[in-house]
Amino acid sequence: MEGASFGAGRAGAAVDPLEFLRRPQTILRIISGVFSIVVFGSILNEGYVNDGSSPVLRCVYNNNDDACNYGIAIGLIAFLACSFFLVVDLYFQQISSVKDRKRVVLFDLGFSGFWSFLWFVGFCFLANQWQRTTSSKAAHYAGDAARAAIAFSFFSIISWVALALKALQRYRLGTDMSLFATDQFPTDPSAAYPGYPTGSGVESTETYQSPPFSETLDTSPKGYQVPAY
Repeated sequence: MEGASFGAGRAGAAVDPLEFLRRPQTILRIISGVFSIVVFGSILNEGYVNDGSSPVLRCVYNNNDDACNYGIAIGLIAFLACSFFLVVDLYFQQISSVKDRKRVVLFDLGFSGFWSFLWFVGFCFLANQWQRTTSSKAAHYAGDAARAAIAFSFFSIISWVALALKALQRYRLGTDMSLFATDQFPTDPSAAYPGYPTGSGVESTETYQSPPFSETLDTSPKGYQVPAY
């Protein structure tokens, strides 16, 4: 990955929108956002059904409302997080502080890794509850939406793991000091700081000596020579 600091160029450089959209990280964030919409959208639209015995809508996943609530929560938060990180990626190059860039990359790495784990838990939870769901007309009606939420939960695991790996790659790239201007620092850490050059850079070994006082003679304005005492 090219860049001067954590995968981005020097601060203040213009960002090409087409180049930004073609970045693998941008594509992964868009895909992850679409997956999250499918998950919580499927559950919201068809995840709550009426089994006929009660007018109250219950979750299609084994009548376990926790399963539906979990899928909606992690999907909605994942979508908001993808939108947030897209904006951060767009303005990342405008961040001039290397420390601030490092914090952003570490936050991206931690969040992506943590959400990968939550998607894994969600996939296992929804799949387990769907297996325990008794066959009924309501379950058959919402079956496609329930299976779609499970499938895209699994796909979300892959996309968020990929985002975590991209963030790790950016973090490792930022620690490569060869990307910075090393000509401003001495190559040898023990080398002394160079002094200010004067003249031709060669220090003269000769020292100035004033002529002896006894060798100087004062001359009067009229040209008479005054003997030295």
